[in-house]
Amino acid sequence: MEYEEAARCSRLEANEGGKTMPSINELEVYAQENHVPIMMKTGIKFILELIRNQAYTRILELGTAIGYSAIRMAKLSPQIQIDTLENDPERAQLALANIAAQQLEAQIHVHALDIAQFQTDQQYDLIFVDAAKAQYPRYLEQFRANLADGGVFVFDNLNFHGMVEDPSLTENKGTRQMIKKLRRFREMLMTHPDYLTQFYPEVGDGVAVVSLLRK
Repeated sequence: MEYEEAARCSRLEANEGGKTMPSINELEVYAQENHVPIMMKTGIKFILELIRNQAYTRILELGTAIGYSAIRMAKLSPQIQIDTLENDPERAQLALANIAAQQLEAQIHVHALDIAQFQTDQQYDLIFVDAAKAQYPRYLEQFRANLADGGVFVFDNLNFHGMVEDPSLTENKGTRQMIKKLRRFREMLMTHPDYLTQFYPEVGDGVAVVSLLRK
């Protein structure tokens, strides 16, 4: 499906004067039907509550996909500003279309590039990581200097559909290698003296909230 068509699929007609209004539900349906990974409902609820309770306003997201999580976060407050990174050009274009449909272009800034290429001096209250799982350690090191005092990293998919605990759930060699890296990453987060980690295996697909004890 072309991204223009997908953007049309992310809108519905409201009853108020025929005004076109965006639909979060249609984004969820599109993601499911097109096998686009987005955060599970318990996971997105968790991160929205975290942002609301801590009054976070500056957010960096690694892994835009179709813009679903960024849109949900931006809708919490007009003060929220999000930089979101996506290395797939087609998904970045689709995210831009969905963000425009939600009228959130002033809050969400899509950077269509490889995460390793992104450089900034910006300090973020929240760095949300939902990109290549095997690269999580590299992302932590790359952006730890960009975490504001009192801010946190949030890493998603640390269970990886139960496979981290039970590798027998997959026979794919590449997936098993990635699972090993995720397991080592989880262990490092829980033991490294620089990090204070709270792991929530029951939230979404396994979520970790990581604070820096020292940069």
